[in-house]
Amino acid sequence: MEREQILMDWIQQIRPLDSSAEQAAAAHLDQLTKPPGSLGKIEELVVRLAGITGETHVSYDRKAVIVMAADHGVVEEGVSAFPAVVTQQMVHNFLAGGAAVNVLARQAAADVICVNIGINGDIEHPELVQRSVRKGTANMAHGPAMSREEAVTAILAGIEVVKDAYDRGIRLFVTGEMGIGNTTPSAAVTSVLTGIQVEAATGRGTGIDDTRLKHKEQVIKKAIELNRPDSNDPLDVLAKVGGLDIAGLTGVILAASALKCPVVIDGYISTTAALIAARLAPLSIHYMIASHKSEERGHAGLLEELNLSPMIHLDMRLGEGTGGVLCLHIIEAASRIMKEMATFTSAGISGSHADLDPEESKP
Repeated sequence: MEREQILMDWIQQIRPLDSSAEQAAAAHLDQLTKPPGSLGKIEELVVRLAGITGETHVSYDRKAVIVMAADHGVVEEGVSAFPAVVTQQMVHNFLAGGAAVNVLARQAAADVICVNIGINGDIEHPELVQRSVRKGTANMAHGPAMSREEAVTAILAGIEVVKDAYDRGIRLFVTGEMGIGNTTPSAAVTSVLTGIQVEAATGRGTGIDDTRLKHKEQVIKKAIELNRPDSNDPLDVLAKVGGLDIAGLTGVILAASALKCPVVIDGYISTTAALIAARLAPLSIHYMIASHKSEERGHAGLLEELNLSPMIHLDMRLGEGTGGVLCLHIIEAASRIMKEMATFTSAGISGSHADLDPEESKP
């Protein structure tokens, strides 16, 4: 209960967005040399960033994608095309800078913070953040994935990672993950918390065939029926049919929200964490920026449940934080629009027909 109280203390720090800053940003946008609203979602993003930070002109010199790495016991049921050992192998790839998220993060000038939140093995590396709660979850097809205390501990670990990064000057966060089998708990959590049918929430993950997809759906149904997670208690759902990576990302989202930092949500697994965060702290949803719509089945419905509109749609389904990192370029564009674009007054351009001389406006 002490850990849950610490979690509640963080949640209580999350505040509504700054409406005055939003209004000031919107007013400035309307003075720029363009028709009102013509930059579409970029303008919406500008206003959102102002509300999050309380500043109309925001820039992000320091940003990071936090990759939560964990294993999942349910892989024993044959729900993935890849063996569990690939989680460790991919973590080594992240640490060597060779994964897709590393490449895209370098292009976006973002740090990659790789966190061991629950890898089923021992990895020692100076760049690996050690926050392991346990060595992978238990097989949820045979019992709870983890205890409630472990779920809360993993959320707090995510909070600690964000707090440490914030203290180093990072003000913009992206969610990322690595864990073979993690689309299975994501589908289970999504189904329980939203009421979406298991079949509609379950996708091919690492690329499984039709036969294994049907088997995966049956495993998820079995886990839900066996563990009977309480849909009114997101921590109970997370503990019984969730994952440590999902829990860690939930903490990332909650901490970023409490610290008034935007948090870019990546794909299906990250959005599952966003759902849990939103159920724990409804105000946190206003600090979330949806990056893209994953091709993983269930993601579109999950975004709709959260009322989040993705910035891009590139048929991606890799995870790792790749879609989120790509959206850092759009956030940079929004920032530059506010800082660098001329106003009608500064450029000496009439802002509307009402500003024109009547004779000049005649055809």
